[in-house]
Amino acid sequence: MSEIIVKAEKLCKTYHLFAEEIKAVDRVDLEIEKGEYVSLMGPSGSGKTTLLDLIGCLDSVSSGRLEILGSDVSSMPESRLIDVRRGRIGFIFQDFSLIPSLTALENIQLTQYFAKMGREKTDSAKLLGRVGLGNRMNHLPKQMSGGEKQRVAIARALATNPSFLLADEPTGQLDSETSKEIIEVFRELNEEDGLTIILATHDLNLGNQIPRKICLRDGKVAE
Repeated sequence: MSEIIVKAEKLCKTYHLFAEEIKAVDRVDLEIEKGEYVSLMGPSGSGKTTLLDLIGCLDSVSSGRLEILGSDVSSMPESRLIDVRRGRIGFIFQDFSLIPSLTALENIQLTQYFAKMGREKTDSAKLLGRVGLGNRMNHLPKQMSGGEKQRVAIARALATNPSFLLADEPTGQLDSETSKEIIEVFRELNEEDGLTIILATHDLNLGNQIPRKICLRDGKVAE
């Protein structure tokens, strides 16, 4: 039987702006199995990032039920959500989010330090080699191209041996050729390592390269 990594039932996230109620995620039903490679697709404002934040335990659920790695996180306090996401979920962002004063190697090592990893941590240099940056480990972010910075961000996300990766518009700041290279890295991680990856994008060309597509519109899963 396949292991369910993410299970959402009538999942909602509502924001209030003065008297207006905004349903960023509206009664979403969803299951994602271990080993899947999934794209969340839709235009800006469709709810992709909000749904990704809920799955990553970066935001709280307004109503409905959400299970992550077998745990019901729907009403968990922030103190427990930290434990769920730390070391179990890898995050990759559009703006790379690297610390500019640290080298590629140090950015990864710092992540492992905050995750309080001991002997079980993966060698940081090997992680950089895994994403094709074995010769750039001592470079600062300002000495790297956008594609190289995103590869460091991917290696950093892998540093805690996560159960799955979440990538929010990971090619949003990259040119088309570099975007293809980054998507190839994700493909290899999924096919060769069996890593579950959930990637949000508004780019139809990119999203259509991914085996499973979930389209969002106005916070709902579209047909």
